[in-house]
Order: sequence, then structure tokens, then C-alpha cells
Amino acid sequence: MIRAAVIGVGSMGKNHARVYAEMEETELVAVADPARAEQVARIYKARPYADYREMLEKEAVDVVSVAVPTVLHCQVALDVIASGRHVFVEKPLAASLGEGEAIIQAAERAGVKLGVGHIERFNPAVLALRERLDAGDLGRLFQIHARRVGPYPARVEDVGVVFDLATHELDVMEFLAGSPVVSLYAETQRAVHPVHEDLLSGVLKFANGAVGVLDINWLTPTKIRQLSLIGERGMFLVNYLTQELFFYENDYANSHWERLAVILGVAEGKMVRLGIRLKEPLRAELEAFVDAVVHGREFVVSGKEGLRAVFLAQKMVESGLKRQVVQV
Repeated sequence: MIRAAVIGVGSMGKNHARVYAEMEETELVAVADPARAEQVARIYKARPYADYREMLEKEAVDVVSVAVPTVLHCQVALDVIASGRHVFVEKPLAASLGEGEAIIQAAERAGVKLGVGHIERFNPAVLALRERLDAGDLGRLFQIHARRVGPYPARVEDVGVVFDLATHELDVMEFLAGSPVVSLYAETQRAVHPVHEDLLSGVLKFANGAVGVLDINWLTPTKIRQLSLIGERGMFLVNYLTQELFFYENDYANSHWERLAVILGVAEGKMVRLGIRLKEPLRAELEAFVDAVVHGREFVVSGKEGLRAVFLAQKMVESGLKRQVVQV
């Protein structure tokens, strides 16, 4: 039985506490949060702490989830690592490249597992899509278009929409493209957030020639989480929220006469809704992290991959400020 604790039990952290309490492999021992620890601990029969350092001193735990605001990730993660515990850090890994590197180096020196919470990597629809891409069902990839929009979350004050939301898509896009971003351009805007950008329109170029399009904001009055991939055989469409995956066929790509397909290009074919076995991505993610701890494996989303998302996010912010194309 792996003994778990959560530092920061706000909107995301309280779900970490719930999942640890539900999992057969784990026991939720304690939670730490200056404002919400008592309430969450009462629900899941854990011990509450206002100060996470006191929790680290008093509790015998094996793994700790860090779900505090992004600007606090580095210090809290370093304290957890210094205590000898395996640490799972919610995305983004850190507020800057330097802080992310410090976390990775500390974990390597201490010999503890580090996981980064890029939850969409565990979305069943995304995993099913990756299998289809690996099987060649799309053919050559032309474009990836991500739309992650919704209302402004008052809880996020320390970072803008690039670090909070776009890091999801930057990670998933490279994961699905199987190719790194080589250049990018961003237009950013601040409409309602008091300090940081709350709208991003971005364009990415991948080494394999594919183009990425980012539509990210906190200005849309409904929550939309969609990803589409266009290739020579058609288009895949993912709804992250409902875990649905659709394939829209390019009918000419399946023509027996290859020359006809070349001349005519694209035609509307059949639409197929692919069967997906639903599972809560956070549950799958934390199960994978616990499995990595138990069996001494590297977690699916390593510190290095988490750092890559931070790096690309920084480049996006830089491009938005300078209004220039940035080479990666």
C-alpha cells in the first residue's frame, strides 16, 4: 500500500485527494492547504495540515502530489524532494525554465521519481488517436488544430492562459505529431485578467512540415476542448471532455486509381465515431505514477517532457510580446 499526500487542495488538488482515497493501491494519509485542508481531510478521512512542511516532517508518506499555484511549484517540489518523497507536480512543471531544471536536477540527485501532470496524455480518446496515427490511418499529417477555450477562472492569478492552458496542447501536439516544434508565432491579448494574457492565437511549425494552430482563451462563455488533425486520408476530431473520437474520411484518398486521388484531392467520405472505453484521465495518470514508483520505472510524462512544455510556453509568451516569429 502506497501512502499518499496532497499539497494544495483547490480545484485540482482536491481531485488528487479523491483519487488517492479511491485507488486500491494507495492510502490518502494527509492533505496540506492553509485554507481548505480541514474540509477536504474530513471528506476523505485524512489528516489536515495548514503548513505542508509540518506535514512532511510528521507523516510517513511515499508519494506527494503538488497542486499549488504555478509560482509555488519550484519551492514546494524542492522541499518534497529534499524530504525523500516521490513527487508528482501538476502542469506546468514550473513558472520558468530555470525553476523546472532545478526540480529535475534535485529529483535526479535524490533518486526519487518525478512526474508531471499533463493529464491529456491519459485521455482515452487521445491514446486511441495515437494508436490510429501509428497505424498510418491518417497518412501524412498536414495540420493540428487545438481549441481550448472557456470562461475566465478567477482562481488563476499567477500565470496567464499560455502557461495554464496552452501547455496542455503544446505537449499533446508534439506527442501526436511525433515531431518537434521548430518555429512559432503568437498573438496574445489581455482583456479581463488583471496582469497576464487571457487570449492566445498561435501558429506552430513542426520539423516534419506539419502546421499547428492554437486557439486558447479565457474569454469564451462556454467550455470547449477540441483537437483536430488533418492528413491525406481525412481528419480526426477529438472531444477531450466527452472522450469522443471521430474520423472524417477523405474519399479520394481511398481511390483505387491513385492518379484520380492526386488530381481531385479531397472529397467528403464517411464519418465514423470510433469506440472508446471511457476512463477518468486523472485516475489513469495517478495509477501510472504509482506504478512507476512501485516498479522503479520512468513515468510516462518525465520531468524533461514537462520542461519542454514550459520551454515552448516561454517562447509563446516571448513571441506574443515581441510580435515576432521565434525559432525554437
